[in-house]
Amino acid sequence: MPYTPPPDLATLSLAEIARLNAERRLPPVEQWNPATAGDSLMVIKADGRWFHDGGEIRRPAMVRAFAGLLRRDEQGQHWLVTPFEKQSIVVDDAAFIATDVARQDGALVFRLNTDEVVVAGPEHPLVARGDVELPAVYLAVRHGCEARINRSTWLQLVELADADLTVISQGARFSLVPA
Repeated sequence: MPYTPPPDLATLSLAEIARLNAERRLPPVEQWNPATAGDSLMVIKADGRWFHDGGEIRRPAMVRAFAGLLRRDEQGQHWLVTPFEKQSIVVDDAAFIATDVARQDGALVFRLNTDEVVVAGPEHPLVARGDVELPAVYLAVRHGCEARINRSTWLQLVELADADLTVISQGARFSLVPA
């Protein structure tokens, strides 16, 4: 079955986004606690590219499949998790990259480099790190994993922000610059 990317963010309502996310049916990695652990020999670079044993994974479908198995523990270690085994994965910065944003029905909707769509809000907060001169904004995605907001998306957010460089999504206010 060929992969069809989701439509342009600006054309989707929040209800349509919720339906698309529900249809994706990600594996319940939060319920899996396998006793066996290993090393996946995988790395997610800061620019969002995935590598296995030094070679880039170039098939977007493979990246999407692996991304659905990602979880980050309390110590910050990322894992690829199945019911039978978990394998560590090195993440240089964030597991995902937010590549687009749109405002819909009082919410900020982000598209990730995996074509997933995440709505910022209390369950998926935005966090600004770094310093005022070089801020980095992250979006909580799921299971402790985050998406770094890329430069063009950050500039889109600045255009949507209030004068104090804050944005509101689903009733929650987020600063685009670190405190």
